[in-house]
Amino acid sequence: MSFFGLDCVRKKERELERKIRANDREYNLSFRYATNAIKTSKYNLFTFLPLNLFEQFQRIANAYFLFLLVLQVIPEISSLSWFTTVVPLVLVLSVTAAKDATDDIVNLGDDIEKLADFNGKRAMIDHIGFNSGFVILCITSNLLSLPQGEVRCEPPNNRLDRFTGTLTFAGQKYSLDNEKILLRGCTLRNTEWCFGLVLFGGPETKLMQNCGKSTFKRTSIDRLMNVLVLCIFGFLAIMCTVLAIGNWFWEVREGSQFTVFLPRQDGNDAAFSAFLTFWSYVIILNTVVPISLYVSVEIIRLGNSFYIDWDRKMYYARNDTPAEARTTTLNEELGQIKYVFSDKTGTLTQNIMTFNKCSINGKSYGKIQDPTGRVDFSFNPLADPRFVFHDHALVEAVKLENPEVHAFFRLLALCHTVMAEEKTEGDLFYQAQSPDEGALVTAARNFGFVFRSRTPDSVSIVEMGQQRSYELLAILDFNNIRKRMSVIVRSPEGKLSLFCKGADTIIYERLHQSCSKLMDVTTEHLNEFAGEGLRTLALAYKDLDEEYFDQWKQRHHEASTALDDRESKLDQLYEEIEKDLLLLGATAIEDKLQDGVPQTIEQLSKADIKIWVLTGDKQETAENIGYSCNLLREEMNEIFIISGNSPEDVREELRVRPGYQRPQSGTSYLSCNFLSCLVLLITKTSQEKSDILILQKHKCDSCLFSLSHFSPAVPQAYALERSMELEFLRTACMCKSVICCRVTPLQKAQVVELVKKYKQVVTLAIGDGANDVSMIKAAHIGVGISGQEGMQAVLSSDYSFAQFRFLQRLLLVHGRWSYLRMCKFLRYFFYKNFTFTFVHFWYAFFCGFSAQTVYDEWFITLYNLVYTALPVLGMSLFDQDVNDAWSMQHPQLYVPGQLNLYFSKRSFFKCALHSCYSSLVLFFLPYAAMHDTVRDDGKDVADYQSFALLTQTCLIKINVFSVSSQLGFEMAYWTAVNTFFVLGSLAMYFAVTFAMYSNGMFLMLPSAFSFIGTARNSLNQPNIWLTILLTSTLCVLPVVTYRFLLIQLCPTINDKVMFKVRQAKAKLPTPPRPTRIRRTSSRRSGYAFSHAQGYGDLVMSGRYLRRPAVSRSSGFAHTGRATTGFSPMGRSAGYSPTGRPQNVKVPDVQVTSLQMYRTITD
Repeated sequence: MSFFGLDCVRKKERELERKIRANDREYNLSFRYATNAIKTSKYNLFTFLPLNLFEQFQRIANAYFLFLLVLQVIPEISSLSWFTTVVPLVLVLSVTAAKDATDDIVNLGDDIEKLADFNGKRAMIDHIGFNSGFVILCITSNLLSLPQGEVRCEPPNNRLDRFTGTLTFAGQKYSLDNEKILLRGCTLRNTEWCFGLVLFGGPETKLMQNCGKSTFKRTSIDRLMNVLVLCIFGFLAIMCTVLAIGNWFWEVREGSQFTVFLPRQDGNDAAFSAFLTFWSYVIILNTVVPISLYVSVEIIRLGNSFYIDWDRKMYYARNDTPAEARTTTLNEELGQIKYVFSDKTGTLTQNIMTFNKCSINGKSYGKIQDPTGRVDFSFNPLADPRFVFHDHALVEAVKLENPEVHAFFRLLALCHTVMAEEKTEGDLFYQAQSPDEGALVTAARNFGFVFRSRTPDSVSIVEMGQQRSYELLAILDFNNIRKRMSVIVRSPEGKLSLFCKGADTIIYERLHQSCSKLMDVTTEHLNEFAGEGLRTLALAYKDLDEEYFDQWKQRHHEASTALDDRESKLDQLYEEIEKDLLLLGATAIEDKLQDGVPQTIEQLSKADIKIWVLTGDKQETAENIGYSCNLLREEMNEIFIISGNSPEDVREELRVRPGYQRPQSGTSYLSCNFLSCLVLLITKTSQEKSDILILQKHKCDSCLFSLSHFSPAVPQAYALERSMELEFLRTACMCKSVICCRVTPLQKAQVVELVKKYKQVVTLAIGDGANDVSMIKAAHIGVGISGQEGMQAVLSSDYSFAQFRFLQRLLLVHGRWSYLRMCKFLRYFFYKNFTFTFVHFWYAFFCGFSAQTVYDEWFITLYNLVYTALPVLGMSLFDQDVNDAWSMQHPQLYVPGQLNLYFSKRSFFKCALHSCYSSLVLFFLPYAAMHDTVRDDGKDVADYQSFALLTQTCLIKINVFSVSSQLGFEMAYWTAVNTFFVLGSLAMYFAVTFAMYSNGMFLMLPSAFSFIGTARNSLNQPNIWLTILLTSTLCVLPVVTYRFLLIQLCPTINDKVMFKVRQAKAKLPTPPRPTRIRRTSSRRSGYAFSHAQGYGDLVMSGRYLRRPAVSRSSGFAHTGRATTGFSPMGRSAGYSPTGRPQNVKVPDVQVTSLQMYRTITD
């Protein structure tokens, strides 16, 4: 039950088993299962005002000013009018409430978008409150009246790889496993609709269980400000105590002489007077705790967020996707990032696979681009017109009917689990488990072996214009242990064959001895492909004996229906038949990096940002991408291997390896002098348990730490267990780059939390898919990429854009600017408020500690809101130490933010000392100047009101003229708006002062405007203006001296770059065009199968397959060109898992050249 948006129910008991009856509402509602509603908004129409005020008064400053308002109601204590506190407080609360309401409306819109994706059309669940147990039709979401059945299954959990349950229907009990459920976020393919029974809804779905908790993210500056506000409270209490003690001494020694004029009330002695004075000064000195600080911070953050939204250089024209700041509270945190955690597929890569090269029967194809241009596939009417290949020799081999080449492409057309959809004649659309398979099937299609359709027991292809149907007898599907897949088919001539493809190392172990020479040649080709960062796949086949296959098929059926140890029995049968294979060749597929990824990683590394890649792919794939994007270098060699069967073995062998040093405390650590590259591969399988630690030593300082976790049945890798997490972290943090592979979504979040817990640094996570949501939520900053895998990551992120390369601009430009502006704002804000308040403190020693204010009450009210707000806001919104081009060219400018050099407790203390000096000058110089002073006409000018006007005018001049002069030293980018704010604040002060001190205002409200005529009588005296000028000069002089000496003796990196900018007159050299780096390597590239198990069982079952309804010709003639969801990228066609057209011309992208980076010298 929910009351006004607040959950008021008792804590739900732990669920051990879920029981659901189809279409039995009363039975299902008795269990209080979650509905499909997902709520991330905090308020509704009725709860907004009370809840928002409750949250705002949890801020110490807001609660403090509410307490001051109560004190001001007490006449014996208050020496200020109530409006001096009410006006600022109401303004702050109103602005913050408006911002919170806007953010919550945005969250409400996101909740409406988060609907169940049961099919490719995003099925709209209109009845958002449906509970578990309803049977729904996915295409229409209408409730159906079906016979009742009962399901008993496991309770909601985050295990994506397993599901156990039973269905009882019509007296029969059926087993339910992971293959029989459709998870939220999945896509329904090859059928328009299906029947389903809702098991888990809303927050209980496995996807939402893996998303992690939404936490309120606060910046490190916010946390520091809370500490500083507490320190300010303590300092305020000390000041009030000192003044209260001073009042007691004054009352004892001097107070009795004033009782004739100020008679004391009965029973009031010096101690009670000191008590009242304490609280009076709490009210007067309240400006030392700046209430307008928070609203100013929100305005600055909002403005900097708009800069991100409006940045055209972060706009991706192909998808019409601009950058978006989805939160306004974390901008300055972008300038302090130390660790970046990135997904791989779709984040660093395009997730579009391209068929680049191949090796067939010892001959390599596609090595060089033919100068005559791309291959002409006009001989094949069913070819994809967007497929690109440049080696004409391969087409000629196909046309000459080379048997090995035909067998090669026949294997690619048959050995896969791709689904083909052909709505019209020749209009083929491939839906593949992984983009790799889509690219391979498309390549076979263009070379004359066109996959047309499949049924549970057959595969239809067109071979060089001839329609042929192969009987599909078995699919030996891929999994993480096998690293290969096979199909057993019978040709139309009755020939039995097994076609196999998989990782080259796995296939080589199962080849016939006669293939040794061919294997050596193919290995050379594989090494060549690996040197270019391509993902390789070996192909092999064998012919089968009919009698042997009949026996094997019978044993296979028995193993597949076994209830116990089913997987191991099937693996044994697969091992038995997949041997003595004949090698056909190998393929090379490229998952192209996104534009600018290597340059971005290089620039972020120069900014001392450590990059960790967390991916679900296998080690070989992650390693290839590491080399492609410059995370890894070719000079890494001399591999040291440490293996163990348990975490204890691994830890012990780590400690006894060469280069290990034991500190005095007994805590182990790794020597940086020895270890420059580290690859950690932790493997747990159902057959064996082993941990392998590979140490790579090389001369450069680029490093890799790769964590692999292969078995989905094991919830955690060894390195993330509590007993080894510190060893893991110590080792990983010595490396500049870290790659963790085979990690689950929750393990990604665990790695992020581990770094946050022990390193105390600011982290950023970036990803594009639903499996990255938990990592994005766990990091201080979450960045979502709107790519091929939907909008789940974007909806959970703090910032979003379309390409990984925009990350360097987000951090090095917007993040650094935001942090720099915020730090300058805080230093200036605390300075002007402390200066304002300390003048009251000095004045107390000259007014008998009577809690009298030195300023006019209206000046106190308007000081922070009107007179001094705009200049500092102008600086905080428009200031740039250097422009964006220089920020990108010199990434080392980012380092001071990571070290908190611009604002810290030390900076705050220096600011307080500066304020103390300025307040002494502000009080004592006007006091001395007005002591025993007369006007030009001989009249006395040394009265309280004239002194108050002179002091506050000096303060305004020091905060608008003098401190604006200090702003001039701080600001490097003056605009017309800044100038208008500074001059406008001065004009506003004098206009308001002369208006409020006029006769008319006094006649209207004599009690509120008592300073009648003070402005015109004081500001027409030359000595007053001389005092103002002298006071301002003395306040500015130390700042000028300090800045001059600091730049000359100890210049910062900002000073050096700014000097260079002035020397170069802000003209950047033309960046040289980046050259393609070709590498040669002996690394073995790995083929990237999908992280999940294949579609083999699904294909063979026929449960979700439709019979082809389109009549097809057996020849090549047809009316139109075949189209698919693939597109050419570079030299070959690419495959997109979403089927989106990819043939849009990519605009030229100007990236930051690595050669533009120069070391700044003195």
